[in-house]
Amino acid sequence: MRTQKCHGRVTAALVGCTALVLSVAATAPAQADSPSRSASRDLGRQVLGANDGWASYGTGTTGGAAADADHVYTVTTWDEFKAALAAGGSAPKIIRVKGVIDAVAEGCDAFAAPGYDFDAYLAKYSPEAWGLDTDLGAEPDDSPEGLRRASAAAQDKAIKANIPANTTIVGIGRNAGFKGVSLQIKAVDNIIIRNLAFESPIDCFPQWDPTDGANGNWNSEYDTAVVYGATHVWLDHNTFSDGTHPDSAAPTYFGMLYQQHDGELDIVRGADLVTASWNVFTEHDKTILIGNSDSESTAAGDRGHLKVTFHHNLFSNLVERAPRVRFGQVDSYNNHFVGNDSYAYSFGIGKESQLVAEHNAFTLPTGVVVGKVLKRWNVSPLTADDNYVNGTPTDLIAVHNAEIPAEVLQSGAGWTPTLRTKVDPAGSVPRIVDCGAGAGRLG
Repeated sequence: MRTQKCHGRVTAALVGCTALVLSVAATAPAQADSPSRSASRDLGRQVLGANDGWASYGTGTTGGAAADADHVYTVTTWDEFKAALAAGGSAPKIIRVKGVIDAVAEGCDAFAAPGYDFDAYLAKYSPEAWGLDTDLGAEPDDSPEGLRRASAAAQDKAIKANIPANTTIVGIGRNAGFKGVSLQIKAVDNIIIRNLAFESPIDCFPQWDPTDGANGNWNSEYDTAVVYGATHVWLDHNTFSDGTHPDSAAPTYFGMLYQQHDGELDIVRGADLVTASWNVFTEHDKTILIGNSDSESTAAGDRGHLKVTFHHNLFSNLVERAPRVRFGQVDSYNNHFVGNDSYAYSFGIGKESQLVAEHNAFTLPTGVVVGKVLKRWNVSPLTADDNYVNGTPTDLIAVHNAEIPAEVLQSGAGWTPTLRTKVDPAGSVPRIVDCGAGAGRLG
């Protein structure tokens, strides 16, 4: 284990001084004060700076910075938060979050439909009793699966929050965030989300699909944040984590992990012009998905969209999708990727993706094959220049092709990013990002 000094503070562990849990207090270091911030020290009034990633394109991203006094809200409960979202329509608004807001404080039982019994569900749909050839889609409403569907619908209604246009949601202080919430940024423009720690929502009622794979699978819902057909979205200095419900603590049923998490951030269905900066994504499996399907019906709405910038983010102890990309022009620079023994890959190269991954740093444990940093799902050229692995300059494409010759990748994404602010040397990225990324660092 190495130690790392961050502006007068010495911390241990690979991820340095990054805040990884809701309760961590930290002081904003100089590097965290990115050029994306306006001169104002009122977090709610700050806007995305010029040239700071795709969200700065065109009209830029100002969120609710222009809100009048009647549309500035300070919330401490889930009901207050939802009321603030609903007030004033799409007029500019600022929602200031104090403390940790828990959308499922009463527990999963609060959503269960009358008569729902998990033991009865397991008994009826076990492979021995049901087999693996038929899914549960035709099960009637009064069956265990029908009651599960009703329970899931109640949770869906309770934990999702629709974000209106021209909104800034900002954490106040060093310990602000959400537990069990799914933010829905759908078909709106001009959103800012900053300085918040998110504990991923758990699906209280995952569905068993006997036909998913050779042995069946548990499938879950609820991403922490979904950008769905929305534009001009800036996510900055947030922390996304599984928190108190890691997959490592989940049980198995029917020999398969009882999966209760979906993604931490999905950008889908023609969403466009998104910048994610100085965030921490940690302790998760399927982390970020850009473009959710290869199908032509979906592709028609995704081609020419899904333009996303990731810079100065920490991707720590994840399994995969940091991100997985379809169709989009994605610029990933100055990010730090920290792997563990469960590491599968970082960048997923999907259908018609146009990924540029430059000036990043990867810290991988002994035994992890460097070629796994890139994962080819489809043949789509990418640009991957000036990246460091464990402190050494590494040609990620050449190493991948040498180590995984059955999945050869081609170089050259076909475009050159121009919407960047200061680009830090790749060798300095671990120190800069570990000491600057995450919630609780903006005062």
